[in-house]
This record gives sequence, C-alpha cells and structure tokens, in this order.
Amino acid sequence: MKKGKCLIGTSGWYYQHWLGRFYPEDISKDKLLPYFAQSFNTVELNNTFYHLPKGPTVEGWCKKTPEDFVFALKASRFITHIKRLANLGDSLEVFLERTSLLNAKRGPLLYQLPPSMKKDRKRLVSFLKKLPRKLRSVVEFRHQSWLDDEIFKLLRRYNVAHCIVSMPDFPTVFEQTADFVYIRMHGGSALYRSSYTDKELKGVASSLNRFLKKGLDVYVYFNNDAYGYAVKNALALKDILRVA
Repeated sequence: MKKGKCLIGTSGWYYQHWLGRFYPEDISKDKLLPYFAQSFNTVELNNTFYHLPKGPTVEGWCKKTPEDFVFALKASRFITHIKRLANLGDSLEVFLERTSLLNAKRGPLLYQLPPSMKKDRKRLVSFLKKLPRKLRSVVEFRHQSWLDDEIFKLLRRYNVAHCIVSMPDFPTVFEQTADFVYIRMHGGSALYRSSYTDKELKGVASSLNRFLKKGLDVYVYFNNDAYGYAVKNALALKDILRVA
C-alpha cells in the first residue's frame, strides 16, 4: 500500500512576535509567506474565520507559494458560531466560491464549532448534506458531548474528518472518520501559549505513522503561536518523522 502524505504547518504565518524567532528581523511583510513556504508545505488560514479575503489577495497567496503548497481554510464564524450550522442562506456557497480561487492549492476546509454548542445530531446531519463530496471537509468539536460513536459513524458516512485536537482540559481522540486525517495542536498545558516536549511530539509522530502506513494523508497544524512555539514544534515534528 502506498504511504500517505504528511503535511505539517502552522495556523497562520503572519505574527509580529515571530520576527527574530523564525523570520529575519528585517524581512518585509510581502516576503513572509515565501519565506514560510521554504520550511513548510502547508498553512492553515485562521483569518478566513473573521472575514473572507478578496480575490487579488487569494491570487497573491498562490503566486507566492510553490506549486505543491496547500492552504487549509477555517470557515467563516457566521456559518459556525452565529448561525451554528443552520439557516445559512448563501453563506456556505460564498465561502466555497471564494476559496475556490486557490484552485489546486485549496486543501481541507475546517468548520470549528463553538464550545457552547452541544451535540445536536439532527443539525449536524443537515449541515453535512450540504458539504460538497469532492472537497475535504473537517469538523472540530469544542464540546465533549459530540465525542461519541454515533457522531463518528455519522462523519464516516459523509467522509468528513473529525478534527483531532490537542488542548488543555479536552480529550485528544485519535479517531479517523474520513479518507484523510486532520490534527490541530493548540498547546498541551496552556492554550495557544505552551510548547510541546520532544516526548509529546514523538507520541504524536507514532500516531501519525499509523495513519500514514494505512495510506492516509495527514494534515497537522500547530496553533500555539506564542513565542514562536508553533514553528519550533512543527519543525521538530518534521525532523522526528524524517528520522523515523
């Protein structure tokens, strides 16, 4: 069986406090993404949660990255947090149309639910039916009530990935529900602001290898941006997997 692809990156690339930690101190803003793409083959876009980028911006991202670079995109908060997956109007279609400008560089689309949103099977089914089967879709649950076999079985039916998350006071469930795997590393001991140890990263790498050996593509994004921990941990995980 052919081994799956492993794509490791961070949630976003533009952080002022990464200057001097990852980026050169004197780098210009327009050079950040090309510099980032020298070390990583993917990035997760969080700013699409707040507002959709304009067409020229998306085209600029494409021009500044290699041909095989992949953008994962977090869906609009209007879809997930304001409308909570229901009565969406044309908001989902608008999101899908705008992100289509990335063409072959468009990767998985992430739908992160709010922590206050408890399990609602009927609402989730209605939403999953609207997602295009040809695209890779991911749902990130932030309330533990969703984490059961009924929901995982439902996600498998629609080939939608359960987002495996690492964060304080929330279970990390390595459950595969699609023909790819999606993982978000939010910080183990402190949300968004703690660094993972080598031991923790080796444990993650072991789980990733099991998925990769099954022929599954795996996407991993570090969202612990404080002090440049995200890039440090992402590069370390790449090294661990390379050695393995």
